Order: sequence, then structure tokens, then C-alpha cells
Amino acid sequence: MTPHDTVPPAAVAVPATPAAAAGAVPARSSWAARLLREPLVYFLLAGAAMFAAYRWLHPESANDDRSNRIVITDDDLRQMSVEWLAQGRPPPTPEQWRSLVDTKVREEVLYREALTLGLDRDDSIVKRRMAQKMEFLAEDVSSLAEPKPGELKAWYAANASRFALPPRGSFRHIYFSPDKRGAKARGDAERALESLHGEPASSDRVARVGDPYMFQDYYADRAADQIAAQFGPGFAQALFKLKPGEWTGPIESGYGWHLVYIDSLTPGRIPSFEEIEPDVKLGWMSAKREEVRARMYADMRAKYEVVLPAMDAAAAKAPAGGTQPR
Repeated sequence: MTPHDTVPPAAVAVPATPAAAAGAVPARSSWAARLLREPLVYFLLAGAAMFAAYRWLHPESANDDRSNRIVITDDDLRQMSVEWLAQGRPPPTPEQWRSLVDTKVREEVLYREALTLGLDRDDSIVKRRMAQKMEFLAEDVSSLAEPKPGELKAWYAANASRFALPPRGSFRHIYFSPDKRGAKARGDAERALESLHGEPASSDRVARVGDPYMFQDYYADRAADQIAAQFGPGFAQALFKLKPGEWTGPIESGYGWHLVYIDSLTPGRIPSFEEIEPDVKLGWMSAKREEVRARMYADMRAKYEVVLPAMDAAAAKAPAGGTQPR
């Protein structure tokens, strides 16, 4: 290098003086001290520590956002298969399986979106369904032990009327149609009764009397409620007051007038415990479950304060002609 050559400034290494080196440390220390005095720093450090602790305690949540994750489980697939086969169909094909899963996913997506929009609030159908599920839950938790010796008989003695057997009857009838005879239907039935006096139910004359009936002419061993469902309560009540073995009437039903021949009447009775022990046990279990449901509801009801409007105000707001609350 010649005396006239110069060194570029960037290449010149200037050693730090002792004073300059000594002054660099206090500058960094003062910056760190100011940083440590900032409340925001402690807030951020505390938040980071809490976040790290939660991730350490719940590692599965790191990559698991359940708010937008739909999981179809093996139980879901089994339930879909059971519902499919219960309709008498052959096992689903792979394409049908995809359709079933898509339907399940669609239902879940729409359900979650409906919850997001708040469509479950103030909906009477949703409330009723949720209330029903609570009733079912009460039944599930009400596991019943077997009744103790003598408990079933004692319960039956106190509830025997629930198992009373209704009266039953077997009868034949002759129908007289108001549509065909008009106002003369009852009179015609009375005159026909006089002509049938002393005739058995199987007499040939019976077939020539009366009008065709849309249902049966003979009813064997029917309970009172079955007869009432067919002919009406008034007809059933009158029937069990008649004397068997002869033509009687006329009795009015919802269809018209009838002459009736009673073959047999069996009065109602309360069966012995031994006759219906399995039914008694089912009744006992049903009563016990109802007791459990009532206790559960009472416990839940005690948590709430119910505020009702004044009855006068409620009546004033009721629509005209509407029923009053009870």
C-alpha cells in the first residue's frame, strides 16, 4: 500500500474507549428497569402463564375446537342401522350409508345453527319436548327394587278398584233405521217386539224383521266400554239392565232403534290377587315411578319463584268467549 492510498471508512475498526464501554451498561439497565415498572408487562406475563397452565392441564383442547366439530360415533351408526332395519328394509348399501350419514350431519348442522340464532328460545314445541325428556330422565333414574314380601299384596288391597273387571254381555239385536222409516222407526220397533214375544233369537222370523245394519247382528262377550264405543253410553247402560233370554227394547243408539236379545250377562268383579299378580306388579312399579317423578319435580320446583298475574288482569286480557284459567 502506498502512502497515498486511503482506507475506506467502513473498514476502519475504531476501538471502544473505556468510558464508552462503561456507559453502555447503564443505558441497557435503565431501559430494563423502566420496562419492569410497566403494569402492562405483568398483565401480559400473568395471561401467558394462565394460558400455558390451561394448555398443560388440557392438552386435548389445543387442536380441538368443539364448537364447529361434528363427530358421528359408532353408537350413531348403530342407531341409524336399527332405525333402517326396523322399517323392514335390507341392510343399507354403501351409497345408502353415505346418504344416512349426510342426513345426520345435515340435521346436526341445522340444529347448531338454529341454536346460534336463538330459535330454541320462547318456542312452546321445544319447551314441551325438553320437558318430556326430563320426564324420561326421571324414569331412567328411578331404578326400582323388587317389592318386599307382603308389600305387593298390601298395595293391591289399597288399590283393588284399579283392577276391577267390567261387566260383559253377549247379545243379538234387530235394527230399525230412522233414515229409512223416519219418525215411525220407534213405533215400528215396538210393534215388531210384540210379534217376537216368546220367539228365540234363532227364529226364522227374526231375519224378516228390521232393517239391514252396517255392522254385526250378534256381539259375543263384549265389555261395557266396548259396547259403549260401538252403540253409545246410553245403549250400554240400558243393555246391562235387561233380562236375559227374551226380546226386549226398543233401545236407542247413535244409529237408531234396536230390539235386543240378551244371551248372557257377566257382572263386573274385582279379581283375586293370585289371578292377576303380574298385572299388580306392573301397576305397583308404575305407581312407584310416578312417586319418584313427583319428588324430583318437587325438588326442582322448590328452586324457582313463580310470579303470576292477578286473576282479574288475566281475565281482562282473555279473548271474548275464551275459557278462564284454572
